[in-house]
Amino acid sequence: MPALIEADALKKSFGNIKAVNGISLTVMPGEVLGFLGPNGAGKSTTMKMITGFLEPDSGTARITGYDVQEQPLAAKAHLGYLPEGAPAYAEMTPAKFLRFIAAIRGFRGAEAQRRVDAAVDKTGLHSVLHQNIETLSKGYKRRVGIAQAILHDPQVLIMDEPTDGLDPNQKHQVRELIRDMARDKAIIVSTHILEEVEAVCTRAVVIDKGRIVADGTAEDLRQRAPNHGAVAIRVATDQAEIVMQALQRFPSIATVETLGKANGHLHLRALPKNGMSIAAEVTQAIRESAIVVEEIYVERGKLDDVFRQITTSDQGGGHA
Repeated sequence: MPALIEADALKKSFGNIKAVNGISLTVMPGEVLGFLGPNGAGKSTTMKMITGFLEPDSGTARITGYDVQEQPLAAKAHLGYLPEGAPAYAEMTPAKFLRFIAAIRGFRGAEAQRRVDAAVDKTGLHSVLHQNIETLSKGYKRRVGIAQAILHDPQVLIMDEPTDGLDPNQKHQVRELIRDMARDKAIIVSTHILEEVEAVCTRAVVIDKGRIVADGTAEDLRQRAPNHGAVAIRVATDQAEIVMQALQRFPSIATVETLGKANGHLHLRALPKNGMSIAAEVTQAIRESAIVVEEIYVERGKLDDVFRQITTSDQGGGHA
């Protein structure tokens, strides 16, 4: 099955600033790719090149096999794009704006109205359909932007911060919509919200300073956290030393650290070596030591920690 989105060695500079420095990726049908990175990492620039709205200095991008620079009309016919800020004609109502988009996409008469109605239903715009767009809240403006992106039922969707400005209920609705559409589409979602990656994305790519620094599922990324798979234990203070000695004899356990002390109990954490699973060893050590444990659980790495670990905060290193 061919990839629906292909980017090959994309590069873009603005003056002496390298915004994107050799990004390559593919997105297959059924994939929702979370596109992550700190501010200035090159996310929006990359998406503008993939969609054909910005010409790369070098490299190529293809939508359903069509080169976005050489065959722009064919490529964009299969593309839905929600850019940053979701620009629209402020003096139009959502109804007029979406009919305008339908006409641009080549739909006429009853078919155009059917497309508009379907987009309105999916994005929940009924209550504001005849208000001027400039009077709408940020969340409703975002939904108008999503509606225009999906109106022609494209095979490829590229969305820059699709839930920006939405309340929790609206975010849930948009995430459900993305999951539903992803069955036969390739979707890229750029987001700063890491929980969005876990909620809707089948894969995540993290970029920093214009380069890809991680590519995998949310679980793959989580496993890169230093404390992923660690076992946390809370025991009575006078029993802690026995537990620590029992745990330290297992070669799969790298170290046992003390996290805190409260109400006569010590909170310990056993860290695994090289991502190994240590839950069985910890349980065995506790059982053999006949220690009463107040609490025990296996920790999962946090995406926030991994994100900080693999990206930099240096703003002077050529970000754009």
